[in-house]
Amino acid sequence: MDEGLRKAALEYHRSPRPGKLAIVATKRMETSRDLALAYSPGVAAACEAIKNDPDASFDLTSRANLVAVITNGTAVLGLGNIGALAGKPVMEGKSVLFKKFAGIDSFDIEVNEQDPDKFIETVARLEPSFGGINLEDIKAPECFKIEKILREKMNIPVFHDDQHGTAIIVGAAVLNTLVVLNKKIEEVKIVTSGAGAAALSCVNILKALGANPENITMTDKEGVVYKGRPNLDSTLVDVARETNARTLRDVLPGADIFLGLSAPRVLKEEWLPLFAQNPLILALANPEPEIMPDVVKRERPDAIMATGRSDFPNQVNNVLCFPFIFRGALDVRATAITEGMKLAAVRAIAELAHVEASDVVAAAYGGQAPTFGPEYIIPKPFDPRLILHVAPAVAQAAMDEGVARKPIADFEAYMHELERFVFQSGQLLRPVIEVARKAKPRIVYSEGEDERTLRAVQSVVDDGMAKPILVGDTEAVTAKIQALGLRLRPGVDVQIADLERDKALYERLISAYSKRVGRRGVPPDAASRQLRRRPTVTAAMLMEQGEADAAVCGGTGDWWKQFQYALPIVPRKSTSGRVYAMTALILQAGPLFFCDTHVNVDPTCEEIAEMTLMAAETVKHFGMTPKVALLSHSNFGASNSPSAKKMRGALNLIRAQNPELEVDGEMHADAALAEQIRQHALPDSTLRGKANLLIFPNIDSANIAYNLVKATGEAVTVGPMLMGLEKPLHIAVPSTTARGLINLSAVAAMQAALAINK
Repeated sequence: MDEGLRKAALEYHRSPRPGKLAIVATKRMETSRDLALAYSPGVAAACEAIKNDPDASFDLTSRANLVAVITNGTAVLGLGNIGALAGKPVMEGKSVLFKKFAGIDSFDIEVNEQDPDKFIETVARLEPSFGGINLEDIKAPECFKIEKILREKMNIPVFHDDQHGTAIIVGAAVLNTLVVLNKKIEEVKIVTSGAGAAALSCVNILKALGANPENITMTDKEGVVYKGRPNLDSTLVDVARETNARTLRDVLPGADIFLGLSAPRVLKEEWLPLFAQNPLILALANPEPEIMPDVVKRERPDAIMATGRSDFPNQVNNVLCFPFIFRGALDVRATAITEGMKLAAVRAIAELAHVEASDVVAAAYGGQAPTFGPEYIIPKPFDPRLILHVAPAVAQAAMDEGVARKPIADFEAYMHELERFVFQSGQLLRPVIEVARKAKPRIVYSEGEDERTLRAVQSVVDDGMAKPILVGDTEAVTAKIQALGLRLRPGVDVQIADLERDKALYERLISAYSKRVGRRGVPPDAASRQLRRRPTVTAAMLMEQGEADAAVCGGTGDWWKQFQYALPIVPRKSTSGRVYAMTALILQAGPLFFCDTHVNVDPTCEEIAEMTLMAAETVKHFGMTPKVALLSHSNFGASNSPSAKKMRGALNLIRAQNPELEVDGEMHADAALAEQIRQHALPDSTLRGKANLLIFPNIDSANIAYNLVKATGEAVTVGPMLMGLEKPLHIAVPSTTARGLINLSAVAAMQAALAINK
C-alpha cells in the first residue's frame, strides 16, 4: 500500500465520524406513549411473549435480521495474527457489506480470546442475540473445530466465510468452465496450491459436485500433501494422496484445473506448458495472484483465468454469496446452513452467468452486459440480480432439508420483497461509474482551487472515472494539493487550465467566446473579463471548443447565475424544447428522483411530459426501471384546479409517446410511495410498487420536497443533473460536499462516455 492510499484510508475511517457503522432506531420515540411502548411498562409484554415462546423473539425483536460478524483476529486478511482489536475495521467492513447488499443488520464482535475452547464458549452464549453467526478471519486448523462445534451447539446458522464463501464461488466458476470447455467434472485433474481452510472447503465443494477424489492433489508450502508425510496436520489426513510426487511442479502435468489459494508468484511461467489443453487457472492470492493473467494469456491463450482482483475478468469475490446466503437463511429462520444450501448457492451463481441480461442489467454492467464465455464464467460482484437468484435458492434448499422454521409459502411475493434490496444506496452509482470507466472522458472543473473539488477529483482519478481538467491558477492549485496531502500530480493525473499562463489556450477561447457573445451586447473587453473571472464560462468554453467532454461547475456563489453564465455557451439539444434539472436522493429505503428542482418555475403540460420522458431515460442509465408518479394536491381527479388538469394532461401525452413507461397520476405524494394507499384510492392504477421518479407541477413543490426529504435523514445527493443540453454540463449547488461532486462527476462522465460511444 502506497503512503497516499494509506493516508486516504485512515481519513476515510476517521471522518466525518469514526468507523463505518451506526445504530438507527426503527421505531418512533417521540412521545411518552412511545416510551411506554418501547420500554417500561410496555416492553414487559414482549418479554413475556418470548418467555412463553422463544421463537417470538424473531417477531418482536431485531433478531430475525441480525447477524454477528465475529473474529479473534488470528488470520486477518493478509496481515496474519494481528489480534481482535486490530481486526475490527475488517469486521465493520464485512458488516457494511451485509447491509449494503442484502439489507441485513450486523454487529461486529471482536473476541479477545485465542484459545479455541474459550472462544467457542463465548460465541455460543451469544445465540439469544442473533439470527446468524458469520465467523471471520480465524486461523486454521482451529477454525475447523470452532465452526464444527458451534454448528452443533447453536440452533442458528453458523458460517465461516473464509472457508465456504470462497468455495462456493470457486464451485460456480468450475461448473461453468466445464460447460464452456465441454469437460466432465468427474474426469478433470485438479491441483491446489494451498491447503488451508479455504482450499479444503473448495475441495469438499468440488467433491460434492462430482469431482473424483483420486483426481485431486493438494499442495502447500511444504510440497505435496501425500500419505505418510512427516508432521502432516490432522486436517489433511483425509485428502493426502498415495503418490511419489513431492513438489507443485511434479503434479502439474496434465492438470485441468489449478486452484491457487496460497501466495504470489508460486505458479511459474515456465510450468504453464505442463497443463492439459484448455485449463482453468484460479489464481486467487490477493493482492498479487499466484500468476498474473497477462502471463497466462501470452503463454497459454487456451486457458480460462480467474483471480480475486476486480481489474481482471472473472473475479472470485466472497461478496457474490455470503450476503445472499444469509438473506435466504434468515428469511426462512433456518437453524443451520447445510451442505445442500451451499450447493444451491453454487448452482444459482453458476446459472446466473447464463441468464440473458435485460436492459436494466446491461446498464448495471456499464451499458453492455457480458455474455457467458471464457471471460465471464461467474457474475460480477455488483450484479443486481444476485440477491434475486441466490437468496431464494438457499431458502428453498433450507426448506427441502428440513432446517427452515418459517417456510416460504408464496415465492412470487418473496421475490417481490427481495427487489427492494437491489437498488439501495450502495448500488445506485455503480452502473454509472462502470460506463464512465470504459471511456475515461475529460471532465473540466470550474472551481479547480476549491478544496471540495480537489478532494473529489482525487477520488475520480483513483476510481478511473475520468481525466480531470482544473480551471485555476497553476501555483494555487499545486499548493492546495500539497496542503491537503493529496496524491494528484499536475500534468500527469490532472491538467490545469490556467488562462493567465497558457496564452495560446486563452487566445483560442477568447476568439470563440467573443464571436459567441459579441452580438449579445458584450464588447471585447467585457468578454475578456468574463472569460478570465468567471470560471464557469471558462469551463463551458473548454467543453464547447472540444478541449473537454463534460463540465462540472458551480459549488460557489449563486446557482442560477452560474447556470445563466453557461447556458449561452452550451446549447440545447435540437430535440429538446427546454433544459430541465433532476436531483436524486439516495436513501436507505432506496433512491428517489425529483424533477424539476432548479430550472423551470411553472412548466406547461407539454414541458411536464418532455421532462418526464427525459428523466425516465436518465433513470435507466442508473440500472433502474423508472416508476413514475405525477404529483399533485389532487388525487386521481379529485380536483379540477389548473395544476391538477396540467398533470392529467401530461399523463395523456406521456402515455401517447411512450406506452411502455410505468407512469400514473395525478396523485398525492404518499400514494406514490405507498402502494396500499394508492390501491385504496385507485385499485386499477397502472403503477406498481413504490415510485422512484417523482414529477412535480412546479419548481416550488419540487425544490421544497427535495430539501425536506434531504433534511430528514442521512441522504446522499446526486445532482442537480441538467437534462436537454447538447453536451453534459452540471452545476453544483453551494452546499455540495466533496462526495456530492464525486456523484455529479460520475453522472457527467457517464453522459460523456455514452456520447463518445455513439
